[in-house]
Amino acid sequence: MGEVKIIVDKRERNLDILEGLSGSGIFLSFAQLPVGDYILSERMCVERKTVNDFESSIINARLFDQIERLSNTYKKPILLLEGEESEFTMNPNVVLGAIISLYGDYNVQVIRSKDSAETVSTLARLAEREQDEKRVPRMLGSKRAFSNSQWQLLILGSIPGIGPKLARSLIGHFKTIKNVVSAEPKELMKVEKIGEKKAEKIYEVLNSKFVEE
Repeated sequence: MGEVKIIVDKRERNLDILEGLSGSGIFLSFAQLPVGDYILSERMCVERKTVNDFESSIINARLFDQIERLSNTYKKPILLLEGEESEFTMNPNVVLGAIISLYGDYNVQVIRSKDSAETVSTLARLAEREQDEKRVPRMLGSKRAFSNSQWQLLILGSIPGIGPKLARSLIGHFKTIKNVVSAEPKELMKVEKIGEKKAEKIYEVLNSKFVEE
């Protein structure tokens, strides 16, 4: 096998990982990647998140949008979750639910690493295995302009308790965000998997007067 190569997002700032990969004899090239952080082959791309990044992206609803684009672009999408179990601050059931959704809904494999050194080892071995099979790193996809439908799903998906699947069910049932906002809790409950408490929370978030905090 020839030289192992990895294409790295140029916004990557973790010098421990970059120096570790380079020190392992891997050739790094840098580009602004449309999706993911490390491209290991034409079919495999890795999104790396620390525990803190992972939890933040669940809270602000960025996680599933990032993962959906990654999954739509590469055949072997991977989320590399870096950090010790003790670093999690969220309810374990929320974290587990998110991980299950990544695999079940988006076919994204989640790989854990305890620190940057283990991340380096994982990335290096994955890249070596891929390229040993003559699969070369290739940047796929492009920066996208969101369509109206994609913005609608993103907006609804940012409401507490609403993920990408439920956002799609809501917009499918009500057709417009305006109709979702206007719906009473009883109307919201006509959508599958929206119970009384969730319907009341959606109604409250969409209709409460804004108060500066």
